[in-house]
Amino acid sequence: MSFQRRRYPYYYNRLRRLLPLVFAVSLSLLVLFAFLSFLAPHPGDSDRLPPRVRHTSINIGGGSDTIKSAGFEFREMEADQIVMFGVHETLSSFTDAAMLAPNSKAVTRNDRYLAIATSGGLNQQRTGIVDAVVAARILNATLVVPKLDQKSYWKDASDFSHIFDVDWFMSFLSEDVRIIKQLPQKGGRTWSPSRMRVPRKCNERCYINRVLPVLHKRHAVQLNKFDYRLSNKLSDDLQKLRCRVNYHALKFTDPILKMGNELVRRMRLRSKHFIALHLRFEPDMLAFSGCYYGGGDKERRELAAIRRRWKTLHINNPEKQRRQGRCPLTPEEVGLMLRALGYGSDVHIYVASGEVYGGEESLAPLKALFPHFYSKDTIATKEELEPFSSYSSRMAALDFLVCDESDVFVTNNNGNMAKILAGRRRYFGHKPTVRPNAKKLYRLFLNKENTTWEEFTSRVRSFQRGFMGEPKEVRAGRGEFHENPSTCICEDTEAKAKAQIESRKLGKKNKSTNKEATPVTVPNDGQTEEDEPDWSEPDYEEEQSDLQDRGLYNGTSLEYDDPSTSDEPELEEMLSD
Repeated sequence: MSFQRRRYPYYYNRLRRLLPLVFAVSLSLLVLFAFLSFLAPHPGDSDRLPPRVRHTSINIGGGSDTIKSAGFEFREMEADQIVMFGVHETLSSFTDAAMLAPNSKAVTRNDRYLAIATSGGLNQQRTGIVDAVVAARILNATLVVPKLDQKSYWKDASDFSHIFDVDWFMSFLSEDVRIIKQLPQKGGRTWSPSRMRVPRKCNERCYINRVLPVLHKRHAVQLNKFDYRLSNKLSDDLQKLRCRVNYHALKFTDPILKMGNELVRRMRLRSKHFIALHLRFEPDMLAFSGCYYGGGDKERRELAAIRRRWKTLHINNPEKQRRQGRCPLTPEEVGLMLRALGYGSDVHIYVASGEVYGGEESLAPLKALFPHFYSKDTIATKEELEPFSSYSSRMAALDFLVCDESDVFVTNNNGNMAKILAGRRRYFGHKPTVRPNAKKLYRLFLNKENTTWEEFTSRVRSFQRGFMGEPKEVRAGRGEFHENPSTCICEDTEAKAKAQIESRKLGKKNKSTNKEATPVTVPNDGQTEEDEPDWSEPDYEEEQSDLQDRGLYNGTSLEYDDPSTSDEPELEEMLSD
């Protein structure tokens, strides 16, 4: 007992001497942990470095420049032409600006599958594909490669892999969204997803409230008629993901790229610079617009017959449509606009178009103004186009490539292709995109016989203020994101200056033979609200009363597709492609 009494005080005294040391060590570890926590990124940002960021290097030299930045490789481009997500003056800041949310493996749920059925023609479907990736990201779902619309007006049987490089698409986005080619089998048979639709301009909260509950219950959902179903206003990370999909992940198949590049090469052989004109003047477009172009009873009967396809399409007042700028310009009107802007008769024009309403009779005035008139049918043989000619989307893809590579892109309307190419040309260096201010120009065209050429030219240039593809003509955050990807772009002043110089060079006339004016880049200073392009698009929050009026949304129920309903396209579907 005496031994135990001596032993306890001994250990007690040793422990009492050790306590300050233990306390000091613990306090030091606590301070160190706090310091490291302060230096570490926010938990939500821990995985936000962009996929495939392995290096940031620039190697520029000669005519075949190679630029690698954050894993992307761009060839045959000058450094001052590169305008990517968030580039602030130099390329070195690209890595920081391109930060995305945690990679797909960290957030994707294994029991959520999102399938998408796109709608419309090639460019309308492209918007659906881009937004589908973002929707899958919002829902933390595995995306099934989107289905292309094969039942619309164009009746194109192509699927995704016929138009786009599907393996590149899947691998490029592998760290953003998990993508599979088809739904896995369930119980030894093909899994049939629940079908539903979301309203146009549906935002993040809308997807969480509407689609996520169905994913929880059914685990596989297909969103039908998926075009413009995502809001323009999203977080920066999701907007940058949109850009990654649209401008990098969506790559045409090799046969399309090869033929498209050959068409561009043949245009360059004819002229160092050329204009590409997207002439959306096909019968379906005119019928849908409800506009009248002076063709008398014959025109009214023909377009009325096409209009019957849209049973719910209300009859428009042609004069009102024209007055509000909703009618595509005729080929002659586009030609007059370009000549007034200073583009002379020696300019080479590539026309991207389907079957023009009125045929050669409609095209004759434009060809008289610009004799150097080309299309894919005139610079390629029938045999070369045979693999594409039976498929409207593949033919549209060829036109897309030539228009994208043109020095100036011009459109006679503001449809899907015009919007997407305008955004793409802003993103990759602000190449000019000229869109007609149809709302202002229509009276001028009506009275052109009583107007001198000098007055006509002056007024066209005045009306086109804000419609000439200038970098700052669209205010940040305005308009369709596909048309104005402002979150992904910062100004490159050298590229801007170079684009302006090239635009002026293209339109210069030989002063010894012609006194026409050089095309001008009309400044945006002093632009009034009335002159500003109509960029307004209602978002999800603004749509609710309209949806309730049409019985599409009651605030709680989900909008499932009724399999008995017809495949009649929505009215917006044919706005233009």
